[in-house]
Amino acid sequence: MTRLIKKHSKSKGLKPGSVVFVGEQRTEKATIEVIDYSETELQEIRLEKIEDSFQYKDTSTITWININGIHEVGNIEKLGEHFGIHALTQEDIANTGHRPKLEDSGEYIFVTLKMLYQKSEDGIESEQVSIVFGKNYVLSFQEKEGDVFEAVRERIRRTEPRVRFMGSDYLAYTLMDAIVDNYFIILENIGDTVEELEDDLVSNPEPEDLETIYDLKRQMVFIRKAIWPLREVASGMDRAESVLIHDFTRPYLRDLYEHIIQVIDTVETFRDMISGLLDIYLSSISNRMNQVMKVLTIIATIFIPLGFLAGVYGMNFDTSIGPFNMPELSFRYGYIFFWIAALIIGLGLLFFFRRKKWL
Repeated sequence: MTRLIKKHSKSKGLKPGSVVFVGEQRTEKATIEVIDYSETELQEIRLEKIEDSFQYKDTSTITWININGIHEVGNIEKLGEHFGIHALTQEDIANTGHRPKLEDSGEYIFVTLKMLYQKSEDGIESEQVSIVFGKNYVLSFQEKEGDVFEAVRERIRRTEPRVRFMGSDYLAYTLMDAIVDNYFIILENIGDTVEELEDDLVSNPEPEDLETIYDLKRQMVFIRKAIWPLREVASGMDRAESVLIHDFTRPYLRDLYEHIIQVIDTVETFRDMISGLLDIYLSSISNRMNQVMKVLTIIATIFIPLGFLAGVYGMNFDTSIGPFNMPELSFRYGYIFFWIAALIIGLGLLFFFRRKKWL
């Protein structure tokens, strides 16, 4: 799982606005994807260098420029300088440790949020996504290639009117909505895991289950840290008095806010359930130990009188000395009588325990 807290030592001592990458080191080359569309045209290309995207700033079409790989901070600086993005905003884009937030500069609106992936072998992986949108453009910055935006791309390719004609603010909304929708998929998988684990803990708790519980608790902290500030982002966009956000987009932003609240409620519910799993595990282990101790106690109780008989008749006696010197040793069927007495005592105790519902 990705670190909960990023290391910021690289930016220590630098002046504000210094664009320094803070995050997991990567060596792959950054990629630049462009989707440019209008009412009648669609262009989707990959650029070799960031300078090739400058031509899309003042076009009449809507342009989505997506950069995969913010570790190459030169792309951020060049694109930011050309599109008029403030140096502090560029610094925030390169720093992957920021909490989700919203900034309205007037000329553009800057949003940063966390995109989560479900990794079966490593749990949940987080990636920071920064979105800057202006009058006719949307710039998105990702840590690496691969995202949850393919459905948005397909909608643009299919010429859906809501995406193609409603401006950059609606495109930015669809990107945020795709990220939030993916939270539901992750929570559904976690919910299935919690239900299965709950059944296992009741029937057959294992030491490995404790590690799974703590891993789930860590995932909930991870998701909660990513989603809680996002409600302020969606609410702030809806309330923003910006010419970049049109009235026809605001109902969708309110719907996004409701989805975020639903995710938060689900996260809080799962947190309570996972905390309850730990109690179930401890109770199940305690009950199993009590059952084992009960069985051992019953076995020991049954063998106490049997051990007493064996101990008494295991002593050395001489019946020729006197009548009180264990005369039973001279009985012809004494050995048989001993086992009959032992069986009667053992079965009698078992019947007694069963009647008392101790078994």
